[in-house]
Amino acid sequence: MSSDDMDYSGAQERAHFQRIVQAFKSYRSHALKHVKEREEYIQTLPNHHRELLSSYRSHLKKQKVCIQHNGEIITQIINGVESMFENVQHEPLNEVAQDASSLDLDIEKVKSTIRQIVRDWSPLGQKERSLCYDPVIEQIVRLYPPDSLDASSINILVPGAGLGRLAHEIARRGYSCQGNEFSLFMLMASNFILNKCRGPNSLRVYPWVHTGSNQLTNENQLQEATFPDQDPSELPPQAQFTIAAGDFLEIYTEANTWDCIATSFFIDCASNIVAFIETIFKILKPGGYWVNLGPLLYHFEEQPDEHSIELSYEEVRHIVEGLGFEITVEKTSVETTYTQNANSMMHYGYRSIFFVARKPS
Repeated sequence: MSSDDMDYSGAQERAHFQRIVQAFKSYRSHALKHVKEREEYIQTLPNHHRELLSSYRSHLKKQKVCIQHNGEIITQIINGVESMFENVQHEPLNEVAQDASSLDLDIEKVKSTIRQIVRDWSPLGQKERSLCYDPVIEQIVRLYPPDSLDASSINILVPGAGLGRLAHEIARRGYSCQGNEFSLFMLMASNFILNKCRGPNSLRVYPWVHTGSNQLTNENQLQEATFPDQDPSELPPQAQFTIAAGDFLEIYTEANTWDCIATSFFIDCASNIVAFIETIFKILKPGGYWVNLGPLLYHFEEQPDEHSIELSYEEVRHIVEGLGFEITVEKTSVETTYTQNANSMMHYGYRSIFFVARKPS
């Protein structure tokens, strides 16, 4: 994993790095504590209630086993992360002071990372990947047909790469592809999957074990998800695939660099979406294409002490064209989901926007 574009030398960055590792380390005890609290609560109930809950009490024991398995995967994820970045060697990781609410939020992100593993690298995530990634990949193949050009000469950037599956799929088709990711939760997990996992479906996690609501059966809550569904090391010899860690706006400043930029569920991560679109236009080569799919769920909208602008797609489209793009493909109401539990009683989805925009040559 390349980290030439990210500086983790400062004390603040080191503290942040240690905080994320601490959240991963705290997952097991934190999750088991919540199960224990349920068990203790049941003990306070009348005898006839406890008798009626006997199968549920057995189910709680099974939940603890699943949590232990998740904890084993997390241990593997954070093993050796001190040297994850090529140009940084972190000091031995020590616990950092953290209030309970902040730790709770970080552990929720750990649980989200487990679900992201399912979305990107498990057979259970295949349907969701087809909805969210296939339209992007199909457009890239149409714009740059691998059978009629040297795909390795086409440089494609995937900002907001998450656990790297979309970027990996693009590289697997022979293109030179770089993913970019800012979240350390995602970077640590993708480093493990892309660099250390070998053999299809050799590992497993239990993504829904923390969610008791809207479960139709006990077995649904304990459903396992194997990963990775394909060997991440299997790439064409000519393909180039890298992950760059850091802030998209800070790393990518050189104009006219990329043949294509592919974004999936990314542009709404910005506090200022105009800056994202402007940077995409700048760094694309003349004649290059931006392929985008996703909703507009603005990540900073409800965060305290954060500035944010939330534009309708009408406004976004106006800015895309105002900066000079020509929209060549456009679809609205594209049905997509994000880390959806297919067996849950509750389903939610997005009517996403899909477009291809060309930078004039």
